Amino acid sequence: MAKSQQTFNKTEKVKKRLKKREEKQKKKEARKQAAKESGSSGIPIAYVDFNGNLVDTPPDPTMKVEIDAEDIVLGIPKKEDSDIEEFDPVRSGKVSFFDSSKGFGFIIDSENNEKYFVHVSGLIDQIIENDKVVFELEKGLKGMNAVRVKKN
Repeated sequence: MAKSQQTFNKTEKVKKRLKKREEKQKKKEARKQAAKESGSSGIPIAYVDFNGNLVDTPPDPTMKVEIDAEDIVLGIPKKEDSDIEEFDPVRSGKVSFFDSSKGFGFIIDSENNEKYFVHVSGLIDQIIENDKVVFELEKGLKGMNAVRVKKN
């Protein structure tokens, strides 16, 4: 004879599941009984008033506002010429470090004291440390890089 495949743990899980099912059925019956006693016929209807709040009375049709579909703008509004700020791409600064053998260095911006990476490929004139330079910024892999660097 083979042993039963039903273990104690499995029987306990089955008992719990049946007990939950019975409790759920009892709650359902209690809700039905309460609905019969109160005389309500189901879920009450909710309306949305002109402020967007849920209310139990229908909205007043005189408060209704007509909106023309052509007035609705989808997307981002176009920028006007007055919205665009004037931005000078040419900046000035001082070379804080430059290694000509490795071909890179750093420039400190004179306006905001930020350090920007500069590569030998972005140079127009030869530079050394402590030179005053003018440059433009360009987005690089790890941040902003100084390009088109000229001595001032």
